[in-house]
Order: sequence, then structure tokens, then C-alpha cells
Amino acid sequence: MIYNFCTLFDRNYAYQGIALYNSLLENYSDWQIFILCLDEETYSLLTKLKLEKARLIKLSDIEDEKLLKAKSNRSKGEYCWTLASVFTYYLLKKHPELENIAYLDSDIYFYSSPAPIYEELANDSVLIIKHNYPKQLQYLEKNGIYNVAMVIFKNNPEGLSCLKWWQDEVLKWCYNKCEDGKFGDQAYLDDWTTRFKGVHVLNHVGGDVAPWNLGKYEISVENEKIKINNQDLIFFHFHTFKIISENKFQLHSSFYSFNKKIEGWIYSPYIKEIKDIIKKTKEVDAAFNYGYRTGESILDMLKQKAKKLLVIIYFSHKKYGSSEKNKE
Repeated sequence: MIYNFCTLFDRNYAYQGIALYNSLLENYSDWQIFILCLDEETYSLLTKLKLEKARLIKLSDIEDEKLLKAKSNRSKGEYCWTLASVFTYYLLKKHPELENIAYLDSDIYFYSSPAPIYEELANDSVLIIKHNYPKQLQYLEKNGIYNVAMVIFKNNPEGLSCLKWWQDEVLKWCYNKCEDGKFGDQAYLDDWTTRFKGVHVLNHVGGDVAPWNLGKYEISVENEKIKINNQDLIFFHFHTFKIISENKFQLHSSFYSFNKKIEGWIYSPYIKEIKDIIKKTKEVDAAFNYGYRTGESILDMLKQKAKKLLVIIYFSHKKYGSSEKNKE
């Protein structure tokens, strides 16, 4: 079965986007990916890299009147969220021969084959994945129960109906704030299982493992495969990962913390991949010098740690407060 993927990124996320491509290359054979290049530097670099399974599209190729109107009234990040559904729908309409398409965030990385995800989808038409927050972070579900790191649509009436609705709603409203049950592009997914037919919620815990849910699982390594609750890690979402320089990286926000063993298993291969990509990029395009960002300041770090501490205190109080009340 051919898996059709799509993603989008600009020059500042090019290294992550190429890492995503390479991880798919390593773990599955029959696939292709459509990449929406958000600037000329990205299009030029990817052209020079000659990514055999990638089909490159320029942003100007898809920007119509509706998109340009949305672009004029939201931030760059909000516009990227808007583009996720619009680009995915554009591809299914432009290429009716595609049986399926999966939107992927550019900062995810596959550690094993995506086949189990598609096997779960089976005869359903749409696949979505929960954030799977641990109890102490479930308050974040106000921003969306599901994450948009990977969303699969089949090119059938049910899949197209769901995708078109998502596109139309996002074009009208897609902002980095909570309002009337909406948040960005992701809170729209909250009622899909009742709004549309054939929507499947992934059960496999190895899909969309991320800093926010990693502490919820039992992590191990078996025969050089990373296991999440004894299931293969399929892909990891490198949320808040930053490239500071060629040899310096911020693994994640200081709001999250993992032991060094887990960081070694999951983050070390990714860092090696990013370093190799930077080296390869310099060989084909010496002028490309993007993607480096500023890490957390000491003040930012303290704020994140204080936020984490408040969450811990709140849930400790809730736990023990409930116990005392029950005793009465």
C-alpha cells in the first residue's frame, strides 16, 4: 500500500523537515511526500538535495483569495496552522488518484514503520491521535483533545467531507487562543467521532509520543527497538526542540524532564540525524544558514519550572484533600 504524506515548513524548520523525510526513508519503502515550501530558500535547498520521494510545491502555487485573506489577519504561526488542512485538501482535489493522504508536522520523526497505524485505520476513513496527557496535564485538553501531528484522510466521501469541513472552518478562524471551544486548528477535531462517520482514534501508544506524555509510559529498548508500554515507538514529536548551533541543542522546554537514559534512547539518534543533515546541507548549499534559534533564557527556564511546580502542588493538594474529605 502506498502511503501519501504531506507536510510544510520554512527555512527555519528545514533541518527538522529533512529529518522527517529521512526517517520515513529508513522505515518504509512504498511512500511519497508532498512538501509545501514556505519560502524560496527552502524550495531551493530541497531541490538541490534531490529528495527522490518528495514532490515540492511552492506556497505561491496554492495561495488563492481565501488563503491570502486569512494570511492578512493572523500571525505566521497561525497561518501555518491554517495551511495544514488547506494544503491537505488541495492535494486530494488536485490528485484524485491518491487513495489516502496523511498530514504530518515537520518536527516528528519515525523510529519504526507507520504500517501499524494504517492497519488500525482499516476500513475507516479518518484517523486522529489523542494528546494522551497524563492526569496532571489534562487541563491542557481545553486546547484540544487531539493533536494534529498526524491526521490521515482517505480519498472517499467520508474522508473528503471531514477534511473539507476542517479546511472551511480553519479559513474562517484559526488563532492561538481559546474562544468558543476553538483553539488554533486542533480543537476542531474534538467532536469528529460524532460529527463524521468513519473516524478512528488511534489505540497504538507508539504514535505521537511527545514530551507532554512521555512520563505516562513505560519506556524500554528491546532488540535495538524503542518500546512504549511494550509496543514499538512509531514516531516521536519533538515539541520545543531547538537547534541552537551546529553542536548545541535544546532538547525540550524545561517544563518537561526525563531521565538521561530516555533522552539517550530517543533524542540522541535525532540529534545525530540533524547534525548529518546540517553537514550535508552545507555541502550542497553553503549559503544556507538558517534554522538556528535562541534557547531558553534563565528567566524563561525559571518560569517553566515554576509552572511545573504549581501543577505538581495543585494535584498533590487535590489528591490529599480528597483523602481527608473522604475520611470525614
